[in-house]
Amino acid sequence: MSDPLPRAADLLARRLYEAGCRHAFGMPGGEVLTLVDALDKAGIAFHLAKHENAAGFMAEAVHHRDGAPAILLATLGPGAMNGVNVVANALQDRVPMIVLTGCVDADEALTYTHQVMDHAQVFRPITKGSFRLSAEGSDIIADKAVSLATQPRPGPVHIDVPIGVADTPVRETRRRRLSPAAPVAPGGTCLETARRWVAEARRPLTVIGLDVLADNSKCVLQAFLEHFEIPFVTTYKAKGILPEDHRLCLGGAGLSPLADSHLLPLVKAADLILCLGYDPIEMRPGWREVWDPENQRVIDISAVVNDHYMHQAGINIVADTGATLEAIAKGTTGHATWPAGEPQAARAALARAFPQDEVWGPAAIIAEARAALPAGTLATADSGAHRILLSQMWRCDEPRGLIQSSGLCTMGCALPMAIGLKLAAPDRPVISFSGDAGFLMVAGELSTAAEMGGNPIFLVFVDASLSLIELKQRGRQLPNRGVAFGHHDFAAIGRAFGGHGHTVRSRAELRAALEAAQAADRFTVIAAEIARGDYDGRI
Repeated sequence: MSDPLPRAADLLARRLYEAGCRHAFGMPGGEVLTLVDALDKAGIAFHLAKHENAAGFMAEAVHHRDGAPAILLATLGPGAMNGVNVVANALQDRVPMIVLTGCVDADEALTYTHQVMDHAQVFRPITKGSFRLSAEGSDIIADKAVSLATQPRPGPVHIDVPIGVADTPVRETRRRRLSPAAPVAPGGTCLETARRWVAEARRPLTVIGLDVLADNSKCVLQAFLEHFEIPFVTTYKAKGILPEDHRLCLGGAGLSPLADSHLLPLVKAADLILCLGYDPIEMRPGWREVWDPENQRVIDISAVVNDHYMHQAGINIVADTGATLEAIAKGTTGHATWPAGEPQAARAALARAFPQDEVWGPAAIIAEARAALPAGTLATADSGAHRILLSQMWRCDEPRGLIQSSGLCTMGCALPMAIGLKLAAPDRPVISFSGDAGFLMVAGELSTAAEMGGNPIFLVFVDASLSLIELKQRGRQLPNRGVAFGHHDFAAIGRAFGGHGHTVRSRAELRAALEAAQAADRFTVIAAEIARGDYDGRI
């Protein structure tokens, strides 16, 4: 007896496995049961979350460890709509994600309306593309989705899967795969001018962005910067692309006015600015048109054409970062830079601006956590005032050592991201940093953490306020409205879901809780209580 023909869903799942995917996340409905079965048969484990939005962040975190596209699975109607936030986040944060939604068959939709809606119309503005799976075209559609999701700049791709199509047996034909594009580098006058500018620069500065993570040019980048003695700043998502204790590193930038007060004068003083894989989607308005290409030499090397207009450059190169840097460096001699030592002075000023020795408060909590947790700890950050402070103070020694939503800046991402990281890297310490409001948005996912096992640490800054918004509110001398809420026992919430829970109000208590959490047999919630207004003057 011959083996049965594969279903269309099987061909889709096999292509995702071929792309390196081993995990999918979501909440199933009857319309996606065949997809769940196909994923399992292909070797892709399906993990049940409690909300599709959180499922997508778990999937993203796994991507940051294994490099494969994230997979979010949702049923039709409300299930698909619950994923809108995390899909938009994937687009803005350049995360390759395959979004699989179930839908009714076309003929059924002609006369049946319950939960039936045009998923593609909803997802089209927040994805790189949307496909409707067909039986005979299932393998090609799967390959197109993977290719589109991973091409520069990466992002989410949606596939709507009709119930009947998923189950349709398909006679396998010759598989067709889009070959990866080879890295390209510039040539001609553009390259010669770039070489001359680098050779002549005496005060060069580099801004590194997340494109560098996608084209894997870390080693070439480090050699280039060291050869030409060029100090650098990174966006938040590019933190750790080179170890942050590197002598040329000036840390992260993007959202902190306090950090900008020390970094932007350096930008203004530079005679050459190199934008290397710099995607300004992470940056606040203070970085818009921060240099003048009429008066400063600027080289922009990016994955796509500049259509954001956040900045301009004298030389725009759309190419692979590493290949371009090698072409520029070839035959170009390095030399000493910044004879007056301004970068070193800025680095020292930044250290004073974000001190490690405060008695208590958000800065003390971050400093104590960094000191108590071993090298190799993986961290996640939710949106809020604490994220800005954390991104300046949390030192990374590897790419993606700290992950966050820095394009869309959405709340509720840190806890599920930590769950995903622990699943993908069970032997690594994992900690999430959340404000109390963001934590409450996803507290139900503690049940998922309990079910998946492992001992991730969920640290919550507790001040019963939307601190960043309150800070802005006070800055405008407006009354306190709509930003305060109740003071809750987060440690008890952790214990209620089967984990450990600690409330801490000092460095010593935090250190003890972190030590216990690292040795724990399951997850730990640490509620670090701080006063309202503790972020004033800190970010």
